[in-house]
Amino acid sequence: MTNLRSLTLMAALGLGGALTGIGLAGQGAAQGLAGPYLAGQIASHDYDYTAAASYFSRALIADPTNPQLLESAVIAMIGAGDVERALVPARTLADLGVRSQFADLVILADLARKGDFDAALKALDAGRSAGPVVDGLYRAWSLVGAGRMSEASEAFDAVINSDGTRDFGLYHKALALALVGDFEGADAIMSGDAAGPLRATRRGVIAHAQILSQLERNADAIDLLDAVFGAEPDAEIAALRGDLESGQTLAFTVIESASDGIAEVFLTFAGALAGESTNHVTLSYARMAEFIAPDYADATLLCAEILERQGRHDLAIASYKRIPPDSPAYIAAQLGLAQALIDSGQTDEAISLLADLAQANPDRADIWVSLGDIYRREERYGEAAEAYDRAIATFKADAPGQWAVYYARGIAHERLKQWEKAEADFRKALELNPDQPSVLNYLGYSYLERKENYEEALQMIQKAVEQRPDNGAIVDSLGWALFRLGRYDEAVEQMERAVELMPVDPVVNDHLGDVYWAVGRKREAEFQWKRALSFGPETEEEAARIRRKLEVGLDAVLAEEGSEPLHSNDAD
Repeated sequence: MTNLRSLTLMAALGLGGALTGIGLAGQGAAQGLAGPYLAGQIASHDYDYTAAASYFSRALIADPTNPQLLESAVIAMIGAGDVERALVPARTLADLGVRSQFADLVILADLARKGDFDAALKALDAGRSAGPVVDGLYRAWSLVGAGRMSEASEAFDAVINSDGTRDFGLYHKALALALVGDFEGADAIMSGDAAGPLRATRRGVIAHAQILSQLERNADAIDLLDAVFGAEPDAEIAALRGDLESGQTLAFTVIESASDGIAEVFLTFAGALAGESTNHVTLSYARMAEFIAPDYADATLLCAEILERQGRHDLAIASYKRIPPDSPAYIAAQLGLAQALIDSGQTDEAISLLADLAQANPDRADIWVSLGDIYRREERYGEAAEAYDRAIATFKADAPGQWAVYYARGIAHERLKQWEKAEADFRKALELNPDQPSVLNYLGYSYLERKENYEEALQMIQKAVEQRPDNGAIVDSLGWALFRLGRYDEAVEQMERAVELMPVDPVVNDHLGDVYWAVGRKREAEFQWKRALSFGPETEEEAARIRRKLEVGLDAVLAEEGSEPLHSNDAD
């Protein structure tokens, strides 16, 4: 499923360059100011919003009307999720007559949260701005909230008719029509009857399903959900589908007020931006949506995801924990929380969380898979295989997307030296997704290491390389397959390409050394083996084998191991 069409970020939004050129010199850069200011700048650069907010607040004690400090404090407080606190420096900037779009963003969001739409419209007319496109939708929703629907429709149309913002305007106009009970008009937009197909978010699809149900078209709503989410949707969509099948009329709940509509505007733009950037601007839009509608789980989840990508695991954890157990997004939040805990080094806590969640929701395959993935990363392969077993036991019928679970379980079985089980899982994964390059490469390479099925392994790996020609590990597998088959001249080209793609990988460099030895380029082989040693082989056994090759050569090592000697098939 795709997001609403993305815009050129800063140009469309008009954020990111406010207050440039306003410095500290001449504005109270006295003792007690420079230190906190510099510390705040460093913390802000590292996305450490809580620390930055504290430092800038300390600096403001020394210089309470410094515009740059005030805006920096606003940005940091937004990032930390304390938008209420950010209102103080934002209003101070307004009182000083200094323009800052981050300050405007906070002030406009506060008016929307309060439902003071007349004041919101006056603020726009006075020049306050959250960015050109956002302003147009903010105005339209404020007019809806003020009961001026005909003017609101014209405002939505102005956004629709602007270059690059058609889908945004259509989506929000449809939501506004549904809010006031015009479900026919909303469906005409959502279905594309009014102006062509509308690309929507997950929330947009849910909104359209609710609209269709209001029009007594539950069957069409089910078809829509099936077309977008497939045969095995997540729990929230499955519950929605179940209600439709039982004949219930779904209430329109995606947007329940004009304030919700404005929160959706901020979320829409945060979601569009998140695919291209996760900077202060992106997070600020998501925080505004969360501020206006505190129970808006999608906004909280997006804030957490952005914070995770920024490396602020502490703030991400706090965001995930805000989603209550009765929310449809609770399990998604718990899965996100587990990943944030892992990223912050709290792996045991993540395992405990997921184990409890899985026991409470034994029919949720996604929880068991997440638990299995953690066990596998921790090399606890037996427990990983058991978790994947529980996930697979929930499958009611085969579906293409299940290939990843069989593949993951196959890896666990292979590491446990349970080859028959592993091979069966890899084969099942390929049955579900015949051209999946990761599975083709893993199974093909496993055959090479087991010294069996060389020709089939080569075919699998060649197919994988066709799909991932710039994947060094897969190209290495191709070179190794050719080496195993005695096609040494062909292997050289592939191995050299693999080393170009993965220049510091010990296995790839070791393989290139073997290939060079096989074609008589022994000095180059020794050079590659030395490189492989310098990059730190994974095990001491691998390192010892490389050192032995440097002492006596590859032929002697193969003889000591009882392996087949080198035999070129290049002439064939």
